[in-house]
Amino acid sequence: MSKVLLIIHVLAAVIAIGPVTVAASMFPAAARKAFAEPGSGLSVLRMLNRICRVYAILGLAVPFFGLATAGSMRVFGDLWVIVSIVLTAAAAGVLALLVLPGQNAILAALAAEPPSEPVTAGRVAMYTGMFNLLWAVVTVLMIVRPGSTTGA
Repeated sequence: MSKVLLIIHVLAAVIAIGPVTVAASMFPAAARKAFAEPGSGLSVLRMLNRICRVYAILGLAVPFFGLATAGSMRVFGDLWVIVSIVLTAAAAGVLALLVLPGQNAILAALAAEPPSEPVTAGRVAMYTGMFNLLWAVVTVLMIVRPGSTTGA
């Protein structure tokens, strides 16, 4: 059963987190272009934001199956699992509290007349980089599993 849960966990991560990472990374550059050329690119930004929102919800399956996998493998107490859980929660927080609200503020600013940039695209890019870095560290921990006795 552990292998099935692990497969579902990894597939959920690839299918759900991958699109959020790509769409969120594309958003700041598209926002800069939309501010530079008013009236252009708003539909692209809306699509990127929607991808981030929808796949963020689907991404809730990743920690759910991760916890189920850790339970079935009896590794909840391992440091690499605990650190991964904390970093996953941090990544979710960055996405929910910084990236998505920043994207929403940019969309609202572009829809206003005249467009103004209350939250800079650079700041959203920084938050997105933090989100991506957190997931990269979690991925490395999942592969390397420092101190694991489960045969990495």
